[in-house]
Amino acid sequence: MTDRVMLDTGDTAPDFSLTDQDGGTVALSDLRGQRVVVFFYPQAMTPGCTTEACDFRDAVEPLLAAGIRVLGISHDDPEKQKRFAERDGLPYPLLSDPDYAVHHAYGAYGEKKLYGKVVNGVIRSTFVIDPDGRIEHALTNVKATGHVARVRKLLGA
Repeated sequence: MTDRVMLDTGDTAPDFSLTDQDGGTVALSDLRGQRVVVFFYPQAMTPGCTTEACDFRDAVEPLLAAGIRVLGISHDDPEKQKRFAERDGLPYPLLSDPDYAVHHAYGAYGEKKLYGKVVNGVIRSTFVIDPDGRIEHALTNVKATGHVARVRKLLGA
């Protein structure tokens, strides 16, 4: 396996500025003072990613009520992200990282096992970032199903 960044509790969250599904720009630094959940998913409109995104959709109100913002990131272009958001009623920003730079900065891209083979790809991961811009929770190589319930439990939301 190749080396990849491994962020952990207390590390400074790498800043980013990415295009969302509506063509706007979302910068992590603009969200300082708030808790933010950033989840990395392999590809919009695929079964596992749809499950995870819809679970976050269903949890977004309690998370917002607890002062927690949700951001989804994949390599998909903004147009595909928009179709995904519209198709599934996703009420939070879906950000496009076409060159995987932010994925790499968070350790959410690299070698992984897929059906017994070692491949390079997106490592489904979720990071909770505290109001000061530090990693509060780093959850890597997670399963799509049941993951959001675990995040909510960790956050008490």
